[in-house]
Amino acid sequence: MKRPKLKKASKRLTCHKRYKIQKKIREHHRKVRKEAKKRGRKKPKKDPGVPSAAPFKEELLREAEQRKQRLEELKQKQKLNRQKEHEKKRKLEAKKNAAKVKEKAEGKESSGKSKAKTNNLLDKNSKKSFCRELKKVIEASDVVLEVLDARDPMGCRCPQLEQAVTCSGGDKKLLLVLNKIDLVPKENLEKWLHYLKKEFPTVAFKSATLMKDRTMQEQFKKRRARVDLSRTTECFGSKCLLKLLQQHRKTQNKAIQVGVVGFPNVGKSSIINSLKGVRACNVGLARGVTKSMQIVHIDKQTKMLDSPSIIADPSNSALALALRSIIDTEESDSADVLEGVDAILNHCSKQQVMMHYSIPDFRNTEEFLTLLAQKRGMLKKGGVPDIENIAKLLLCDWTGAKVSYHSQPPVSQRPPPYLTEDKIAEMQECWNLKNLEEENTTTVQALKYPSPASSIIFQSPGMANGTIEENKVIEEASEWENLETGKEGEEEEEEEDFTESNDDQDDVEEEKDVKEETKVQVTRKAKLGKQQTSPTNSEKRIAESEHSNSLSLSLDKTADEDDAYDFNTDYV
Repeated sequence: MKRPKLKKASKRLTCHKRYKIQKKIREHHRKVRKEAKKRGRKKPKKDPGVPSAAPFKEELLREAEQRKQRLEELKQKQKLNRQKEHEKKRKLEAKKNAAKVKEKAEGKESSGKSKAKTNNLLDKNSKKSFCRELKKVIEASDVVLEVLDARDPMGCRCPQLEQAVTCSGGDKKLLLVLNKIDLVPKENLEKWLHYLKKEFPTVAFKSATLMKDRTMQEQFKKRRARVDLSRTTECFGSKCLLKLLQQHRKTQNKAIQVGVVGFPNVGKSSIINSLKGVRACNVGLARGVTKSMQIVHIDKQTKMLDSPSIIADPSNSALALALRSIIDTEESDSADVLEGVDAILNHCSKQQVMMHYSIPDFRNTEEFLTLLAQKRGMLKKGGVPDIENIAKLLLCDWTGAKVSYHSQPPVSQRPPPYLTEDKIAEMQECWNLKNLEEENTTTVQALKYPSPASSIIFQSPGMANGTIEENKVIEEASEWENLETGKEGEEEEEEEDFTESNDDQDDVEEEKDVKEETKVQVTRKAKLGKQQTSPTNSEKRIAESEHSNSLSLSLDKTADEDDAYDFNTDYV
């Protein structure tokens, strides 16, 4: 259908209207003239020049001409400077383009070097390197301290590590250090000490939370008057542990190396810091802060070896993986975090969780997280509760030292198969057990504990399996590693595209033609393969595409309305 020709609106007016407008204009002009008369006209004054009767007229005129010449010269100089700068920029750009062309020619070598660098970076942060460093610590140490969280000691024990130490031979000893004892009721702590001492000698310990940095000792001394070293920042059990290590050193008649091992967020580095009295090792809420073996000298005869965390085996339960896995909550997938929170809530009493977080009754984990997000003000745009971030925060609280929960020790003492009576006796040799019990009682009495009512009862999943050998590790690249490699890949692609643009257009066009032909062939083959193998998938895809098209039509109405022709707007 042909579009009808539209006439323009006529400008014709009635005589009455036209005369009225003209009258108004005349009146306006009259008013403007009156106002101008009142003000008085001020014409711009012309330069009278130098009068002929003035003395030194010629000299003044010369000076004026000289000023004009100077101004012109300055302008010319400025122009020349600008031209030089432009030329310099052009030369620099030309050099850069030439360098990029050379880099493209030597691209294979540079890409090989960059890949080697990325591999080294990934190797430091990979699970295999963690296992390698942990094995170094176990082999180098004379005494191995397995650090356990007092809230779930059985869940922090690794049978693979204990077996590796006990069956290694020689005079290698294993000590259990029960850390974070201030987060557990007193009765529960005494039960656990009684249970664990039958298998290995155990030390009750509470590491210091506030430590002065070794690089900033002077500043700390100046501020020491303001800092309140309350009970929460003090260290308990350090004297007992140091005495035990000194006794062992005297029996051996040599300098000893003490390895500190355990699952993430158990407090390995904080124990070393509290024994040293200075912040020698990095400590943080994030999991896997320590990535390699660190040697800390406590005195001339004793060395402490800080190790990376034990990697939890993927065969463990969801609860064990949530609390003991090395992957950081900030970098892990939201599905894994939600699964971990669900497992934690299933292993706790509902009423105690409601009392602790002061939240009403909830049916499932999603409802619990929404209520908690609303209470803490963690909301997205439009007041939608941020479930992912609140789940990550909850996991950090449970692995850190914020939430007080406790698990009951097993009713019957059943040592694992690798711990025979002979092995237990061998591990308990060379230790003054009576002195150890007395020291533990003094530390237990010195601390303040939460009441059993305020502490959440927790069902322990049992011993968590860990991978110590490098060959058994199933390497799963974490998100931040993929991000690093992705960034470098993008940079390389951008450089390649930039260098291609500098080449001759003919070569680029030929390469594009070849690439397009190959792409067409590949897509045809892929389509044929898909049609032969899975016809159902193709039908599903067609249905989905139809549905998406209908949705897109409904959503993109505004764009269509803009393009559509509206006949009413043209007529006035």
